[in-house]
Amino acid sequence: MKVKDADIIIVPGYTNSGPAHWQSRWEEKLSTARRVEQDEWSKPVRGDWTDKVVKAVNAAERPVVLVAHSLGIPTVIHAIPEFRKPVAGAFFVAPPDVSNPAIKPKHLMTFGPYPRDPLPFPSVVVASRNDPYCALDVAEDIAAAWGSLFIDAGDSGHINADSGHGPWPEGSMVFAQFLSRLES
Repeated sequence: MKVKDADIIIVPGYTNSGPAHWQSRWEEKLSTARRVEQDEWSKPVRGDWTDKVVKAVNAAERPVVLVAHSLGIPTVIHAIPEFRKPVAGAFFVAPPDVSNPAIKPKHLMTFGPYPRDPLPFPSVVVASRNDPYCALDVAEDIAAAWGSLFIDAGDSGHINADSGHGPWPEGSMVFAQFLSRLES
């Protein structure tokens, strides 16, 4: 699949992805990408957030490729039962452990637990060994439950601009390879 053949839906996490974040950079570079805008980025409500993702997917004109970071991942996972348009695949980066009672802020736990059913489309989960929001073994377990390809990103923090992943060329290459393997 090529970028022009898909509606690429960017799903940021808690507090959104700023201009230096790799998601924002990809949105600018990918001609068919658009971001799901939430009404309240700093006080997420699961139902409100999932509704926005459902509307974006169901408004798509081409097969959808989801690109979610952090809290955007459980948002997508909980929205899947409401999708009425075809999703070709999902690229998930830095899933948070929304079942961990130590997660901050606490209201992020309202996005858990993750459903553990296999996903109805191909997916990749990229996780870091030192992500403060999720232990690597937890991310790997979630990916296995979903049937996702798991990619160990090494010591990469939360894989965001704060951890030095603004441009994130390695992620861009992995995404391009993933996209090329999807059927349109």
